[in-house]
Amino acid sequence: MNSKSSRKWGPIRSMLALAPIFFTAPFYALYHQYTLPTPNVHQYDPQTHLPHPSEATILSYAKHLSEEIGFRTPGTREHALADAWMVRKAEEVKQLCENIVQKEKGRKLECEVWRQEGSGSHRFDMMGTRLYKTYVNLSNIILRISDGTERGKEAAVLINAHLDSTLPSPGAADDALAVGVMLECARVLVETQGWEPTHSVIFLFNNAEESLQDGSHLFSTQHPIASTVRAVINLEAAGTTGREMLFQATSEEMIQAYSHVPRPYGTIFANEIFSSGIILSDTDFRQFEYYLNVSGLDMAVVGNSYLYHMRGDVVENIQPGVAQHMADNSLALIRFLSSDESPIPRLANGFARPRTVFYSSFGRLVVYSFTTAKVMYVTLLASSILLVWATRVRRVWTGLGALFAAVVGALMGANGLAFVMAYVLGKGMSWFKQEYHPVILYGPAAITGPKGSTHTLEKPTFVALLLLQSTLAAVAQLFNIGSGAAPFLGAVSAFAALGVDAVLAYAEDNEVSLWTYAIAMILPLTTGVQLFAATLVVFVPLTGRTGEEAPAEFIIASIVAILGVFTMPFALPFAHRFGPGVLRRAFILAVIGLGLVMAFFYGQEPFDKKHQKRLFVVHMEDLVTEAQHLHIAAADGAPGFDTLAHDIAARFGVDGVLPKAVIMDDHNSDWNTLYPFSAFLSPFKIDLPLDPAYIAPSPSEARFSVTAVNDTVYEQTGTRQLTLKIDHPGLIWTVIAFDAHVVEWTLDNSPPDEFARHHIKEASFYGTDTWTVTMTIKHPVAPPSKGAVNGRDTDLGSGLEIDFIGIQENRMWPGKKAESDGNEVMQFFKEFDEWIEETTGGTVEPLLLGCVRGETVI
Repeated sequence: MNSKSSRKWGPIRSMLALAPIFFTAPFYALYHQYTLPTPNVHQYDPQTHLPHPSEATILSYAKHLSEEIGFRTPGTREHALADAWMVRKAEEVKQLCENIVQKEKGRKLECEVWRQEGSGSHRFDMMGTRLYKTYVNLSNIILRISDGTERGKEAAVLINAHLDSTLPSPGAADDALAVGVMLECARVLVETQGWEPTHSVIFLFNNAEESLQDGSHLFSTQHPIASTVRAVINLEAAGTTGREMLFQATSEEMIQAYSHVPRPYGTIFANEIFSSGIILSDTDFRQFEYYLNVSGLDMAVVGNSYLYHMRGDVVENIQPGVAQHMADNSLALIRFLSSDESPIPRLANGFARPRTVFYSSFGRLVVYSFTTAKVMYVTLLASSILLVWATRVRRVWTGLGALFAAVVGALMGANGLAFVMAYVLGKGMSWFKQEYHPVILYGPAAITGPKGSTHTLEKPTFVALLLLQSTLAAVAQLFNIGSGAAPFLGAVSAFAALGVDAVLAYAEDNEVSLWTYAIAMILPLTTGVQLFAATLVVFVPLTGRTGEEAPAEFIIASIVAILGVFTMPFALPFAHRFGPGVLRRAFILAVIGLGLVMAFFYGQEPFDKKHQKRLFVVHMEDLVTEAQHLHIAAADGAPGFDTLAHDIAARFGVDGVLPKAVIMDDHNSDWNTLYPFSAFLSPFKIDLPLDPAYIAPSPSEARFSVTAVNDTVYEQTGTRQLTLKIDHPGLIWTVIAFDAHVVEWTLDNSPPDEFARHHIKEASFYGTDTWTVTMTIKHPVAPPSKGAVNGRDTDLGSGLEIDFIGIQENRMWPGKKAESDGNEVMQFFKEFDEWIEETTGGTVEPLLLGCVRGETVI
């Protein structure tokens, strides 16, 4: 590629010359990003005979929990079976430990096991919603490995996974996989000859995360060894493929600890995005951070999150190497944090939020401080200005204008197409079933956005690109935004490229050597493609559960446009290289290509058998009216749900009665079992024909009820003190909701000082059927007046009106499919499941819950 002749090459020859870098760099980066280790089949290395984590063993544990025991929803029989199994496995590790200590005389090693059981309550604000949790007799299984000394037990690293699974999922990856990883790590540590921890290791197998982190709250607030925890490693899964991602790191010490893992995968970008609250998700890490005030690492498998909280979360869908990757990294972290080199002694005195830039690249973790970043970024900005001044490039301001116009044009082009697809053609979310489909759809639209060109702007736009990226990096870092590393990496490439171009010293100072592009492409392509892929892997499936009102189409289009600009910033100066004539022809070709792409996606449906639509179905039995209704809802904005709702009503509802669209708000108690996630749902209500032989949901002597005990009104203070007693035989995940001005209660110390709507959700161990909450409220509840509440006139000032609802423990499909007792609800679910499979071709996956609701005035 001779510098003097290459500038005369046409667009095709120039692109062919750059093609090896353009294609090789991103593919090489993605290869490193997605490559997983070879799974270990045996528990011992065949050559050295030393213990190592075995993926086969990990997956056998996950399979037992998810498929042999099954859906381990808190409160169910399966949940109790998993609890008993976990106690046995922890005791086996303890016995192994004791046997090895007997053989290795003098080895300082002690294993202790607890089965914690307790009750409690906590406030759980989520999605801008205030929610209260209460739990009764829930459990945790704890294994502590130490050197047996009091000093060794003073400070510990906690590694956590949850044993339970959520309502619609058997939970193989989420989170039985991590449970197996922890068991294997414990075994390997114990069997490693001579290993003695300087600091103890606490393995917490918490048994109630999916009920909104009750298990981790129980441990953090009530277990006697919780106060010894100085650092936390939380293992999670929101998918079944790829490396587990580090998405929360809360101190510099823990980031440095993470640098010791064999295959790091995490970035400051993910850390800052998650901490911003954009992603409406949470983990047990929240409880440890809030109640124990400790630092830590939060890691999760996120690839193929289409299966997150779905029936397909089974072992056969976990990609080979996923368990091995998590186990190898977890083991390395435990070994380092329990060693003499551990930062745990420093963390015992507290910790500061990280001021550290970090990102993984080609198997290594790059780490440097914010101070170093500021020096580097400002130095690069100053050097860029000097380089531009020294090369005497003209029309830089014009180049900046062209650059801004291109960025705006990319956003306009992508979002314009999003509007057409969603609102003109009615084909929103047609890209949903593959993470890379948005690039194919919106990439050409971003390219065809308005740009304009003159042949003389090639070097000015290249220089403007350098100045813009270096300025963004410096300014972002001066405001302590670590993600300024992204434009910094692009600016480094542009600076090096323009430096080479200056050495080549073209006579035509507005033209750029092809060598300049070859250098400028490398870093943006490698880092940009990795960031692009990681972002789409998270955000594309996420749009399937963000609600009908979320502007999913525009979010995805904007992500493609913005990350596309970051990944290929050199495209604009390259477009100016050949003048307006060539650019016009290229534009025409791009428009033709865009038309073909639109035609392709117009023929695509959003969902298929491996990327399904979530359908939430509640079969409701009303204790007051004895009516039965079917409530259905979707959590996405894809077209076609209204038609599906009418088809369901025609097949299962009362003849001639159409489904009713229902407003979803805090007073819609029919969906309180899923509150506050219910805010994302678009519900319909369908009247069901009532069988003449229908019998009330439970016998009169054992009915679901809410009553008041120790009820006293204090007229002088205008308050009422009472204890609400909720009896829920055979029901789980009960919820009560009411309007009142609460002065104080047993849930927390700071109820809102106003008349407000309150939701209290319960989770209890299998067989527990009563819970209480004591409160003092202002009396009367509201100014005396007549009003229609739930369809009847009520004197709102005369009492406390309570809506209550619960899930029948043996009326969940597919969770209880294996032990269906022939009840009419389960028969209905079986018929509905088969019908939806046949009607939609398996593209819709329903979660079917048999619920009982009622209302009372106390």
